[in-house]
Amino acid sequence: MAFGSFNPSRQQSMMSDINVTPMVDVMLVLLVIFIITAPMFTHAVKLDLPRAQAAAAQQQPDTVTIAIDAAGVLHWGEQQVDAAGLDARLLQAARQAPQPELQLRADKNTRYEVVAQVMAAAQSRGLSKLGFVTDPKKEKQHGQR
Repeated sequence: MAFGSFNPSRQQSMMSDINVTPMVDVMLVLLVIFIITAPMFTHAVKLDLPRAQAAAAQQQPDTVTIAIDAAGVLHWGEQQVDAAGLDARLLQAARQAPQPELQLRADKNTRYEVVAQVMAAAQSRGLSKLGFVTDPKKEKQHGQR
């Protein structure tokens, strides 16, 4: 039985027309919805805000370098310190108004235990800004061997 004709002797062929009417109807409905809702998204309250002329003066925090060599000897900046001296300096640094950033430099042969002890001492004194410093140029040279 052929669709679209009542003549049984007619050759049956595929229906190749696509009905786009439902798609056009949906698109027109979406267009109307977007036209109605678009002004709601652009609604804003107009305010006359004051202008500030002076920029906020920000005080840059100091940086303190703590170096640990392969033998586990601690250095505060350029001075060698022991564990008690490190604790005293960490307490003093924690009392500063903008706390300094601690930059930890450790030799690649330093035991992890020593690094962890320095980190724990800094945290127990209330210092929260801690960064690890590496030298990528030397690492590249070692990797090229």
